[in-house]
Amino acid sequence: MPSKAVFVEPIGVHLKVRSLLDHAGVPVSGEVTQAVDVAVCDVTTPEGLERKRALLHRAPRLGVLVISDSDLALEGTVLEVISPTTLDTELLPRLGRLRARLVSQQDAVARQRDLKVLLELTARYAEATDIEELLHDVTRKLAEDFDIDRATLVVVDVERQQGTIVAASDDALLKDLRIELSRYPEIREAVRTGKPVVVEDAPSHPLLEDVKESVKARNIRNIAAFPLIVGGKVLSVLLVRRSSARGAFNPREIDFLTTVAHATAIAFRNIRQLDRERGKRELEKSARLAAEERVHELGRYAAYFAHLSDGVAILDGRACVLSLNPAGEKLLDVTSAAALGHHINALTNATDDGLLLDVLYSVSKGSVRTDVDVQVATAAGRRLTLSLSAAPLTGDAGEGVAILTMRDVTRQRQMADELRRTKEYLERLIDSSVDAIIAADMRGNITIFNKAAELVTGYRAEDVIGKLHVTRLYPEGVARDVMTRLRSGEHGPGRLASSRNEIISRSGERIPVNMTASIIQDGSSEVGTVGLFTDLRDRLNLERKLTDVEARLLESEKNAVIVALAGTTAHELNQPLTSVTGYAELLKRKLKADDAANKYVDIIYREAERMAEIVRKIGKITRYETTSYVGTSQIVDLDKASSHEE
Repeated sequence: MPSKAVFVEPIGVHLKVRSLLDHAGVPVSGEVTQAVDVAVCDVTTPEGLERKRALLHRAPRLGVLVISDSDLALEGTVLEVISPTTLDTELLPRLGRLRARLVSQQDAVARQRDLKVLLELTARYAEATDIEELLHDVTRKLAEDFDIDRATLVVVDVERQQGTIVAASDDALLKDLRIELSRYPEIREAVRTGKPVVVEDAPSHPLLEDVKESVKARNIRNIAAFPLIVGGKVLSVLLVRRSSARGAFNPREIDFLTTVAHATAIAFRNIRQLDRERGKRELEKSARLAAEERVHELGRYAAYFAHLSDGVAILDGRACVLSLNPAGEKLLDVTSAAALGHHINALTNATDDGLLLDVLYSVSKGSVRTDVDVQVATAAGRRLTLSLSAAPLTGDAGEGVAILTMRDVTRQRQMADELRRTKEYLERLIDSSVDAIIAADMRGNITIFNKAAELVTGYRAEDVIGKLHVTRLYPEGVARDVMTRLRSGEHGPGRLASSRNEIISRSGERIPVNMTASIIQDGSSEVGTVGLFTDLRDRLNLERKLTDVEARLLESEKNAVIVALAGTTAHELNQPLTSVTGYAELLKRKLKADDAANKYVDIIYREAERMAEIVRKIGKITRYETTSYVGTSQIVDLDKASSHEE
């Protein structure tokens, strides 16, 4: 928006003023127009003082900055006075201060006008019995007082996607006109969100893409749609429009029109159900008056709330801010004045606004909610985690008022989240270990029992942690012995090096394990113990199998030696036995039948044959088999050692 011009009276006087204004880029006008908001008057002469008086008479709302070196300047309505000697340093700052004061005054006048209009409408709502006349009066009044081209009230039928214009500011006879909501995207959006929809530069706005040609043809530049909500349902929409020449809707106007929409919604509902709603209308009127009184009543709490370290917001029945303490201002990055009258959701920009609304709904039913974490974004863009507590504020403050306390717990929640992730990582690390890991506190209550421990013992972690004493996992006296060795320091302070032990499974089986253990220290205090167990059953089974294989190998080697020795012995003995047998036969042939030597030769021959049979058995030995001999001696059992060959 271009800067407002300054009127210098008279235009040819004080070239220094003109020079300073031109150098600062401040427009200067030779006459009082709508573009002029401030006049600079030189009243150092009586003529100048008369010109100033005439100017104030002609334009009483104009801000006046006078150049004077006497008290004559105090006559009349003068907002700023400056000495001719301080023009260089004071002119522009005084001009800025004057304009700021004018803006403040204009805003106060505008708000006073808004309040007057609202009071008039409120009185009209209270008196009206003809709904058509009432709604037309509302739209007409808004159009006149807020420089609106057209204001209309549209009753919506969401299911049929239709609307009905029931009142228009520019036509008292226009009523019950059906429209298709597809041609009014701003109305559909207000119904969908339940919130005001404000469109600037309508022909180029993406929301109106499908109807931009129609909007442009009708010279519609600024549009605002305000839902009329009763009982959580949009009954109708207040639609206001401005051409490009009239300017956009400012925030004050949006807030006021939103209030009017709320009030009109209630009146609309009340008049439609006049017989049974008169009492409710009176209650609404009383509630509005009570709301104005609450701000004054809550003033006595302000001094107390100002010293609290937690943010405190006092909310009305619509969850709009009535009061915000300094800590709350700092938390939400907003001043109390800026927060006043705004919905708490609009100030917190909660990520999950449904959670905050649920808290406020509970409070409206008389409940107290404490320690509810809500993620918010402040007006300055900071993202915080606030711990909220809310409760009804009863007593002199009136009904429908809630107190909301806010505490910044962002850092605490971040630390808690980091600790949780670290804990989960350590738990995954422990569970992924192939060795059983069992930890217990100093009272013997098991606190950690990983997956490998479940596989080894047959217990489930949920059946053990906090329920089973650690001594139940050891044979009698072993747990006490382990603790004694841990404290003995033989493997270092609070440590037990790898050692062979046994633990008891769920089925009662004694399981051999290789165990290491240590005492967990917190500073100088013992807080628990932890043990790592390697299941030795598979290793011991493997060792037994290796021992059996070695024994069988040794037996095979022994058999091989016996068989080789037997073969060699049989081969070596066969030759002399053959000679003995042959010579015995020759002797027997040469001896006469009655020769006494025949008996001895027969004995030699018979014993030689018996020895030959023994040699044949020795030659058939394939395994090592023994039999008892004299005393404890063992000799080879030829019959068994060679019997499997027969």
